[in-house]
Amino acid sequence: MRDSPAEPDPTDFRDGPADPSARGDALVSVTTQVRHLDIPWGVTFLADGGALVTERRTARILKVGPGRQHDGELTVAVVATITEANSDTEGGLLGIAASPAFTRDRTVFVYYSTKTDNRIAKLRLGGRPQPIVTGIPSGGVHNGGRLAFGPDGYLYAGTGDASHTEDAQNLGNLGGKILRMTADGKPAPGNPFPGSLVWSYGHRNPEGMAWDGRGNMYVAEIGEAVWDELNVVQPGRDYGWPMVEGIGGNPKYVDPVVTWHPEVGVSADVAISGRIAVVTCLRGQRIYLVLLDGGVARGAGSRAVEGGGNDVAGMRWRPGAGVAGRPTEALTAEYGRLRTAITAPDGSIWLTTSNRDGRNDRGPSLEDDRILRLTLRPASGAAGG
Repeated sequence: MRDSPAEPDPTDFRDGPADPSARGDALVSVTTQVRHLDIPWGVTFLADGGALVTERRTARILKVGPGRQHDGELTVAVVATITEANSDTEGGLLGIAASPAFTRDRTVFVYYSTKTDNRIAKLRLGGRPQPIVTGIPSGGVHNGGRLAFGPDGYLYAGTGDASHTEDAQNLGNLGGKILRMTADGKPAPGNPFPGSLVWSYGHRNPEGMAWDGRGNMYVAEIGEAVWDELNVVQPGRDYGWPMVEGIGGNPKYVDPVVTWHPEVGVSADVAISGRIAVVTCLRGQRIYLVLLDGGVARGAGSRAVEGGGNDVAGMRWRPGAGVAGRPTEALTAEYGRLRTAITAPDGSIWLTTSNRDGRNDRGPSLEDDRILRLTLRPASGAAGG
């Protein structure tokens, strides 16, 4: 059974109330890098200090920076348009990851929706995308879409269940999975299931991924109507969807390390800076700062759970699995819906807003959509522990 309190309305996209007992605005500093974008979704950094940014609806790839405009914001130029992408639903042009050899091969990898599937393609800037993985389930929602090269040099992708919940448990289906592949879209050496791209399964809609300094992989996952999750992903493991949502305590499945309710979450991405995981929230219109203690490996089997009070977040976390204390919220309702989080080469974290996607009940501001630069103040390294 799912671990379920009274379920909130999953069609209510209003942001939830703030938690005044755990505000972390004093722990962060934010500046605006770019304004007036249209649903920026994926970000990947280049060796010159600039970044490539995808726009979901327009299917454009933008070069942002490293130069500056007269007003001090970063320059923006269109470098490609993926006309093959279809954005009639919540799909479109989603994730992007630069080849580790980009300075030599000018190649990026993109995840995009078509009218029949989601797919991953290799793209040399100036050319057309060459699909390397096709047949990823697509739907009106739950398309996944994040791409990133891991510390092992292989390409990882998060795929959604496309509202077909049973696919998440089917190892023969690419939906509801974390995939790991070579640059040619083939199963990477060491994958847990022979001849398969699947790295882990039992996911609903994993849209964010990052690694800490010890190589632990963290994935932010959008839940249904009860719990959003931050998971530590290990090869070959089952994360429970649709049998379990949240911390279920069933040893057959891997429990998340942190959960909170979607009305303060809809957790879209995660970035890691030192011992802090920064998790972005769409509906919740905030970030959470999660202090990590490095104990993931030794505490993976721990069943200890803290939190779960009557506050609106209903926050629960597993202290034995590497979370040092109650996550702290910050930036609540200051910038609207926050989607992407990625650690920049200078150690800051870039965040993107998603206020032009039709789901901000206040509508976009005149400055939306934006890319923000977040830095953590020194005190945050000691927060919660």
